[in-house]
Amino acid sequence: MASDASGWYARLDHVCPDREQQLSGWLDSWEEAVAHGAPIAATLPNNWPTLPAGLLSEPGAVLEHLLSRYEAVKDGRSPRGAYSTPSKLVQAVLADELKSTRSKTSKSPPATLSLAAMPPGFREYAERLNESVEGGTDEADDEAVEAGERTRSGIPLPFADPAVAGGVVPSRAIRIHALRSEGSTPSDIRADTLRLLRGMQMVDSSETAVACTRRRLFLTLARLGLVDLDGGGDGAMIGRSEAEGILEGSVRCEDALRGDWPWDEAPRLLVSRPPWLRIKDRFRGHAEGSEMRKRLSKSLRGAVESDGSPRFEALRGNVNLYRLFLERSMSLVRDGGRLRMIVPDALLREKSSVALRKLMVDGNQWVSSWSFPEPQRVFPGASQGVLVIGLTISGRTEMMTSFGPLEIQDLSARVGLDSKAPFLEMERGPWSVWTDMTWAVPRMPRDRYDRNAVLKAIGDLADQPRLGEEGNWLNPTDRPIRVRVGEIDQTNWSAGISDWGPDSEGIPFIRGAHFNLEDGEVSIKHPAYDSDLEDGCIERSQALWSGRIEPAGVSRVACQAIVNAQKGRRLRWAVVPPDCVLGNSVNFLQLPEAVLDSLAEEHGSVDKGLLFVAAQLNSEGLDLWSRAWAANNNVNNYEIESLPLPSPYTEGALNYALRQ
Repeated sequence: MASDASGWYARLDHVCPDREQQLSGWLDSWEEAVAHGAPIAATLPNNWPTLPAGLLSEPGAVLEHLLSRYEAVKDGRSPRGAYSTPSKLVQAVLADELKSTRSKTSKSPPATLSLAAMPPGFREYAERLNESVEGGTDEADDEAVEAGERTRSGIPLPFADPAVAGGVVPSRAIRIHALRSEGSTPSDIRADTLRLLRGMQMVDSSETAVACTRRRLFLTLARLGLVDLDGGGDGAMIGRSEAEGILEGSVRCEDALRGDWPWDEAPRLLVSRPPWLRIKDRFRGHAEGSEMRKRLSKSLRGAVESDGSPRFEALRGNVNLYRLFLERSMSLVRDGGRLRMIVPDALLREKSSVALRKLMVDGNQWVSSWSFPEPQRVFPGASQGVLVIGLTISGRTEMMTSFGPLEIQDLSARVGLDSKAPFLEMERGPWSVWTDMTWAVPRMPRDRYDRNAVLKAIGDLADQPRLGEEGNWLNPTDRPIRVRVGEIDQTNWSAGISDWGPDSEGIPFIRGAHFNLEDGEVSIKHPAYDSDLEDGCIERSQALWSGRIEPAGVSRVACQAIVNAQKGRRLRWAVVPPDCVLGNSVNFLQLPEAVLDSLAEEHGSVDKGLLFVAAQLNSEGLDLWSRAWAANNNVNNYEIESLPLPSPYTEGALNYALRQ
């Protein structure tokens, strides 16, 4: 299905290369389909390719995909990496956020038959009926509605999105509003719909995105019978010109990051999926791309609030735009208001997001996080892990509920997440100890037994000294142990790397494939040290170095730098001989001379001492720790330097020493 959809966009580019024309053509066809109650496939231009079945039911998703492709090319990037935000995910986020806005008193539903046992058509009807039964209001709700704080359908106002793009968030909100309004009088629904539209604060820096969002929302309203598509409206429906006028004021073209918020009233609810794009990746296809990136970075770093304070406190290093939108949104939403944002899962653990996590925890109430690991592919065509964060603005975080690892089937269009979804409650005290107040969130397995093992490892190791710290048991000196990348860049120095044949002699080249795990023991499996390796095996491929760089001349403790997520271990430590060179897929420890001398004295030789160190680093507890706190599949140097280094005088370590 995904390949059919991808092929359709490629065929569309062939017959209609003008991307603005693609957008206008799709919107015109969508409006004609709504006007005549026909499928959109029947209203497309004759020269357009046949629409695959997978794109029939979600015109908004196609619009978003076309828009993201347009914006990518306009920005100088490839359209192949463009994708739309899944409406199922947005629906679940809104359902979870708005479930507390239903009336506290509800009538019993008229049927007790399980919805799962009903045919699809009856099931949909029953769900709609249950929504309307639960949608009644009480006196407090009426007061909030009269004060303009929420709609009768339960949506807090103002309702904002600072990066609205193709309008998936407000579009799904309108659908929820319509569903919850069933059972009310037509005049009440009309008045409440006007209240919702006037309370929207939707912003995007792209004029094209703003125009597409306005029209998408109008068509969504028309499809739901809330707007008169061709007339001036009546007591039940809003007229076309009135709806378009309201949307013009509610969906605006502004730069939310650098400009002022164009409304005086602060949002009570903000839901967004901001762009996941590093500043250094902007304008890559432009002739003046480098200068444009510099100007953008400078203007963002120079952005200030009305009191002259810097707008972005967490702006660090190679910034991804989603971080800036998150920080900006925390300052836009009023105290006590709610923020839900869809961002990359790496936010939970990456070092570059430490400052942002501290803002979330110390200045706000970080209530929840939904974590979908990479293999789930929540975004079709993208392998990146997905995170949904939930914040209440201002205050202080005492406990955050982390849901994960989640699967697509854990999403519920009605309540947000399935009640059986795994979760972990992060209490502030233990959490601060676990992470040294960087507020990272561990990556947990789904199985309950495995989760308990990870939690035990974290509890046992959290207060231990770190490998890179001075004065630990391995390194009593004032010179820290550093982690370095292998000396051979496998891309730039590929001419000096070749296969190892049966009669080869030369400098062994060691890369990640040469780290062998067998019966729990890690060793180097390389043809220079194992003559029994068969011809054509992977260990003989790219195993010989003939370049100018000489071997280190000393044995080193090294580990695989990238580990496939499906393998049994994340880190594999081994001692590499002095006569080899290391590829940049391998990291190694740079140990001070005093440490090497101490190891030789205690263990009889440097090599035996290094083997002892490698055995410590290969412990099961440390592997569980490294998996739990990994930001991604790459093993960063700072991650290794921050590994706990417990005392070697444990039962396991003593047994190893006795075996030697």
